Amino acid sequence: MKKINDLDYKLLQDKYKDNIDYALKKINEDYPIQYLIGYVDFYGYRINVDERVLIPRYETEYLLEKTINYIHKYKLENSNVLDIGTGSGCIDIVLKKKISSLNIDTIDISSDALDVARENYKINNVSINIINEDIKKYKTTKKYSIIISNPPYVSNNEVVGPEIKYEPKNAIYASNNGLEYYDYILNNISNNLANHYLIAMEIAYNQGDYLYDLSRSIFKDANVAIEKDLSNRDRYLFIIK
Repeated sequence: MKKINDLDYKLLQDKYKDNIDYALKKINEDYPIQYLIGYVDFYGYRINVDERVLIPRYETEYLLEKTINYIHKYKLENSNVLDIGTGSGCIDIVLKKKISSLNIDTIDISSDALDVARENYKINNVSINIINEDIKKYKTTKKYSIIISNPPYVSNNEVVGPEIKYEPKNAIYASNNGLEYYDYILNNISNNLANHYLIAMEIAYNQGDYLYDLSRSIFKDANVAIEKDLSNRDRYLFIIK
């Protein structure tokens, strides 16, 4: 039997009542406890989750903490924001809750994921402009001062743990050794950037050197930094002008 902390066990008991054995059986089959409970606490906000969306993780909370600090440092509180890869909507909710003056557009190819995001925007009482489209086909003349993304970044041939087998594959895996979306976004976003901007992205631990060099070659007049997560691994790319 897999270990479950007391709080999660209580939440399962409350939800499944006379059918707790079903929930425990699912957990032993590596089914995410977050899906069984139906939501997670993310940065202090309730985010509903099911098999249509990736489960928000603490690494993304730390991405947001760093990003919010940069927004205040560079006085970007009144910016247009583009979140690429909406998923559950957790990034948009935190940004809007913490800095209500931000004008946020969010884009995702998955209409199923956006249905979950809409639920979460309603639960958390935030207004976000949703775009249901592939980022590679998104055309706009709008200028953004903030681009933020936690795109799929696991290589298609990478061996991963069983805990992610129930999560949506298109939110996890990417071609070109997991670099598919970084290559596209960084090479194509320049025309949509305002004069002063912040690009904030979560990355895989082994992609930092490549993305640093790529970013320096594209954004020659910006500051580029690869920053660590709480496990001291490369996890975040920031490009600031």
